[in-house]
Parts: sequence; C-alpha cells; structure tokens
Amino acid sequence: MRMAGGWGSAAVLGLAVAMPAIAAEGMANDEVMAMADEMVALSLQYDPTPAYYEILPLKRHDYLPRNSAADHARLDEREDALWTRLQAVDRDELDDRGAQLAYAQLREILETNRALRICRAEQWNVNHMFGWHTAFTDLADRQPVATADERQQALARWRTLPAYVDHEIANLRAGIKGGYTAPKAVVARVVKQLDGMVDLEPRKSPYFAPGEKAKDEAFAKAFEVVVAQQVQPALRRYRDFLVNEYQGAARETIALSALPDGAQCYQAMLRSYTTLDRSPRAVYELGQRTVADNLAYVQTLSREMFGTTELDAIVRRVDEAPDNRFASADDQLRFSRGLLESARAKSAKYFATMPVQPAVVEPLKPEQRGTGVSSHYEPDPDDRKPGVYRINLDHPDADRRGAAEITLVHETWPGHHLQLALARGLGKRHPLSALAFNSAYAEGWARYSEALSEEAGIYTTPYARITRRLWPARGMVVDPGIHVFGWTREQAVKFMAESGRFPPETSADMVDRIAAMPGQLTAYDSGGLEIVALRREAEAALGDRFDLRQFHERVLGDGVVPLAFLRERVQAWIAEREAASSGK
Repeated sequence: MRMAGGWGSAAVLGLAVAMPAIAAEGMANDEVMAMADEMVALSLQYDPTPAYYEILPLKRHDYLPRNSAADHARLDEREDALWTRLQAVDRDELDDRGAQLAYAQLREILETNRALRICRAEQWNVNHMFGWHTAFTDLADRQPVATADERQQALARWRTLPAYVDHEIANLRAGIKGGYTAPKAVVARVVKQLDGMVDLEPRKSPYFAPGEKAKDEAFAKAFEVVVAQQVQPALRRYRDFLVNEYQGAARETIALSALPDGAQCYQAMLRSYTTLDRSPRAVYELGQRTVADNLAYVQTLSREMFGTTELDAIVRRVDEAPDNRFASADDQLRFSRGLLESARAKSAKYFATMPVQPAVVEPLKPEQRGTGVSSHYEPDPDDRKPGVYRINLDHPDADRRGAAEITLVHETWPGHHLQLALARGLGKRHPLSALAFNSAYAEGWARYSEALSEEAGIYTTPYARITRRLWPARGMVVDPGIHVFGWTREQAVKFMAESGRFPPETSADMVDRIAAMPGQLTAYDSGGLEIVALRREAEAALGDRFDLRQFHERVLGDGVVPLAFLRERVQAWIAEREAASSGK
C-alpha cells in the first residue's frame, strides 16, 4: 500500500518513449539494483510509515505521508519513469540472485500501483480497517524521541496533521463529485472510532504517545499543546465532515461494482492482493471447489467424532461443546497467551532456523475495540522488542477455543511472526524487500501454517481440526460474491456464519471488512493453496529425498515475493535436489 489508509494514486500519466534493451554484461544487474534504490527512496519520500515496521533507510521523522492530489500525480509520474526503465531490462541477462529478486519485486510493485490507479482509492479513503486516523496512532506510538533533534522532528510532524486532514477532505469531496464514495456502513464504523478519540484530554489521546515516551516534561508540555491545538481539532474537523457532509453522500451498497470502473478496479485489487492474473470468476469457482473438498473432509471427521455428516449439526456440536467456550474476555486472552510458547516449541522441528524475536499477545488498542477491527499482527523491526498479536476480545461469548487456536498460530508461530522475523534475518537483503509486501504470500504462508500446526500437534482442542477446514476458501467465494456477483449483505453473512468460524455478530464485521478491503480476503487461500501445491509437487518429485525443513527454507528464503517468483524458486530447488541425487 502506498499511503497510510489508501491503495493507490489518482491520475494515469503518459509513458515515455521506450528505451533500448539493456544487455551488456553486468549492466542489467546494476541497472535493476539502481532502480531498487530509487524505488525505496521514492516510496519513503512519499510515505515514511513502512520504516517503523521494517528496517528501512529513513533519515527524517518530521513528515506525514503526502496525500494531496498533486502529490499523487507526481508519484504516478515518477513511477511511470521507473516502469519504462524496467521494461528496457532483459530479464534473461540477470545472473545475480539479488538482482533477480529485486526485478521480480520491482515489477510487482510498479505493475500493481499502475493498475490500481483506475480505482481512484484516495477519493473514497474512509476505512475502519487501516484508515489513517487509527494507523497514525500507531505511528505516534513508534515516533522516535530519544534525542533533542528527534523530539523537534516529532513536534514538526504532528503540526502538519491539520494540512493532511485538509487534503483528505479535499480528496473525498472530489470523490463525491466523481461518484466515488465509501459504503455508509464503513463510514459509520470510522465515525465510531473517531468518537472515541476526538474529546479525549490531550494527555489521554493515543496521539500523545511521543510526549509520554520521551520522559522529558518540557517536551511533553510542548507536545500536549500540539495535540490540544492541532491534532484534536483536526480529528474533530474530519469527524464532523464525515457526519455532516460525507455520510449522506456515501453509497448504500457495499459492492465495489457500484463505483465507476468498479469491475476493472476489482480485477486490479485481486491482482494486487494475490499477485495472480486470475479473473473474479476463476477465483470464485476455485473457492467453491475448495470449500466443497474441505466440507467432504469435515464430514469424514465428524462422522467419527459426532456421528453426523450434516453441516448444521456439525457446526452446532462444535459451537455448543462446553470445553470449546470461553468464560470471559480474560479467559480468552489467557488461553491464547498460554498457547504461545507451546506453538513456538512445537514449530521448531520444522525449520532449520528459528527467529530469536519473541511474540506477545495483547488486546486491540482502545480506539479499535468495538469497531469491527479484526485480530492482527503488528511487526517490530527491532528484534529486541516483540512482535505483537493484537487479539479482538469483543465477543468472548461467541468466540470458541478451536478458532482462537487457529488465529493464534496464524498470527504468531509458525505464521506471520515466524515468517516476518525470519525475513529480517536473511542477511544482507536489499531494503526493497521490506517494501515488497503482498497479501497472497504473507497470508498464504499463515494459512499454510494453520495446517502445519495440526501436523505439529500444536492444537489442544479436537475442534480446531474441524473449524480450520470449515472457513478456508470461503473468502474466495464471498469476496467476489459481494463485489462482482451481486451477493446481498444477508447472503454473505449466512454463507460465512454457516462455517461456524464466525458467528452472526462477527460475520457482520467481516462483511464490512470485505467492503473496506475489496479482494483482500481472497489472498489467504490463493497463497495457501499455492504453497500446498508446491509442497505436493516437491514431495512427488523427490520422494524419500524430500526434506520439509529444506522446503520451508526455500519458501521463506527470499522474504515476501510474488507467487510466480516463489514457484520458480521452489521448482529450481526441486531440480537442484534431483540433479544432486542423480550425481549430475
């Protein structure tokens, strides 16, 4: 993602005249690495926030993401220039592994950003899942304030929030005029989040985190003035704009198809999240087949456990099992925390290297609670600090232990935390790798980890075996169902609730998540199915020579990559292993 809370930029500008192919010995490698340097510098110039989650060469901490229409247009133009240069590179001339990886990542970033322009996402950027208003509270929490200079930079950064809000409002007004608006249901959730922030005393605001962290009372007083006189009024002005002007103009439907060029936008978002050139129909049908296969397996399990193959009866038995329930939110939090170290220990035998960075489980931040924000993982680039699994505790009476186990391994060991912590320890990797995130690889690995955790004996309840199979691939069905194929909110809630993974209360939250993040829910199983397919391919080709730890090392060994590049890397590993065993 390019800007905090947004997907892309506004205008499509013309391409420069094509350059002749670069083919001289060594030049292609050097050119790609130079472009990788430029891409990192360009990205951080326009949005510094990724540097607080990964190790990136950010030199200043005194500015917010650039979000004006003019900024979006200038960024488009500079990305187009990089794209033209990349097109001139002959990929076959790249004989350096680092350059090959950088080429794949550059191509994915630029191709994705250019395709997403049709969405004009900055013109309907009202989002309760990753909107700027909550993302910036995390940015405030990570603001460096250790030195006098850093504290001055912190003051300078947050004094610019009113200008940032002015640009956001201008962008949204342009969207209303052009027919681009967010769904009313999503706007209502954002307003609820803002309601929890705008009237706080300055020192109780999550934006005051730099003042609290610095342990410098003079700075704290100065920062309190910034929060009181600039941050809080800007938040209030944005909230009032949403309530008094925007909400009435927001769209009733949650479907992306309601927007101009909605079908093309959804295709671009699918491509962005999955890195695959699949049509919505292909994703939808693959999801349906996978759901049917999973259900057949669940029926076999349930026949043994419950003596029934009826889906409603299976879900009811899992839901009503006394040993699958939580007594309270505290009980749910204790349960997840208690599983954490066991998950790490039992994962270890499946990996050649385990990261040293710990993980912790913490509740959602106060401003996120009760607003439909999902449980999620927050990485930290400093291995001395833990990665944080933020758990949603809003519905302990509806959540179940089996589902909580699945989410825990997905977010921590051997899922997101293990993968991202390992990626930072890969040695001397180009900073571009830290920017080249895609959901299909990251969420695909986490989905694969849910199955690996069963293999590793991590789950403590018998219900996780059933629950983890009832939900996967339904996102591939319901997401395009809503945005392309005319599904109603009620139809989507029913389809998700019938899996038993999400009760009606949280199924409604999921629908609004799909509305806010079109295409993203398809990424989990698009990536997970691909990693499983690659493992099966390797097992079939190598037989007794297949080593699961080596397979995982190859899958994780380049960090986050497009799925096509991952397939190339795994197939090359299979060929290497076959050649080694045949003595060639």
